Amino acid sequence: MEMNTVSMLELGDLYLAPYVQISTTLIGKERRSGGNMFRHQMDTFAILLDYGYTDSVLLKASLIHDVVEDIPDFDIKRIIPIDDEASDVLDLVLQVTKKKGQSKEDFLRSIISGNSENAKILKTADRISNMISLGYVTDLDFINRYCNETEFFIFPIALDVNFDMYQELIKLVMSRRKFLEECGYLDRIAEKKNETDYPKAFTD
Repeated sequence: MEMNTVSMLELGDLYLAPYVQISTTLIGKERRSGGNMFRHQMDTFAILLDYGYTDSVLLKASLIHDVVEDIPDFDIKRIIPIDDEASDVLDLVLQVTKKKGQSKEDFLRSIISGNSENAKILKTADRISNMISLGYVTDLDFINRYCNETEFFIFPIALDVNFDMYQELIKLVMSRRKFLEECGYLDRIAEKKNETDYPKAFTD
């Protein structure tokens, strides 16, 4: 749906250049699917716009949401002086950043149980971008694990904040599951499970 004039004017007041500049530190970070992490930040930003989000803190955070996690020793003090929303932007970025030593499962559970709607929206947009990129990944085990993770952890997050984004994620997961089926991957997984189950069942 085309953006209305009110939303356009809201975007016109955004001060994004310093956030984009920080985001460019991710240009050297390659992705499994190709491209780099800088492009992923831009993609996440675009997905939020596509779904009609114009909240300034949310959009600014989307442009740098992976910087703290993916740039070793990144100095978060670089963000604080940018503008009067920078502290809120940083807080949101940290909410969607996995802490050092924290398991992925515990990190995602913290978002599910948290009270931040913006963190859930940002994580959902981030996962939509990642699921689209998954179409260029050839590691079948990774695709299967990522689909499982999306169903178990991200579906509840998306369902809590935006049903349309949730629906898109369902379609993306279904397309990857279909790909795994067409590759014969799911049949091979089932065969391996039967092979490991047979001796146990035989001895029971």
